[in-house]
Amino acid sequence: MTIAALLEPITGRDGPITLPDAKAWLQGRTLYGGASALLAYTAAVRAHPGLPPLRAAQIAFAGPVGAQFAVRVTVLRAGRNVTQMRSELVVDDAVCLAATFVFGTAREPNALHPAPACEPWPGAPEEREALPSPEALHFIANFELRRAQDESGKGAPLVRRWLRLKDENGLDPVSRLLLIGDTLPPGSMRAMRRPGPLSSINWSLNILDPEAETRDGWWLAESASDHADHGYSSERLRLWDADGRLVMVGMQAAALFG
Repeated sequence: MTIAALLEPITGRDGPITLPDAKAWLQGRTLYGGASALLAYTAAVRAHPGLPPLRAAQIAFAGPVGAQFAVRVTVLRAGRNVTQMRSELVVDDAVCLAATFVFGTAREPNALHPAPACEPWPGAPEEREALPSPEALHFIANFELRRAQDESGKGAPLVRRWLRLKDENGLDPVSRLLLIGDTLPPGSMRAMRRPGPLSSINWSLNILDPEAETRDGWWLAESASDHADHGYSSERLRLWDADGRLVMVGMQAAALFG
């Protein structure tokens, strides 16, 4: 199922939604977090066209979202420059994804502080080893992946990969960032003492450039654990373009089982 087909049933009206075939975007028994976040974002912008660019979002993954759910969009506040909206995906009367989106118009800057370039630089994606797609049906099969770090296996709790969508199909820049920004597993997986499942609990993100584009579709993604204990990890997420320019930053709480 292409991402355009996944988004097609989102009309901008509250109410029940049925995705004709969501299997290609599943992660276990739920839609991959980036895909479900994009569904909630699409519901908001189709319900209220003409919004300024997305600047930030806070997303809670409260339960599994599959092929059938209901959409609920609420305007929290519409100011002169900033509009805040809440978008929910509801399954069996339970909120399974709750997102707060912050849209803001561009203004004359009163502070200028460009983000530093990516360090250490992992080398261009064209120079790195391609990684195989999973044999089982899994959302990651929609991406091309290449190594962006020499380390593998247990070690420092950080995962870096070059990635690009196999079929962008006309996604706008913000939709693309939402879809790809949560692709990697938690960096803490590399520090786990024994095998076990992992699950994202939330995702808080800031978009630094809502018009971000990149060379040949390649993006450098990183997830790194700042602290892991008691079955949870505090994760830092970053996304750069193919030239090492930071375009999105985020934080995430992950649950570690096993």
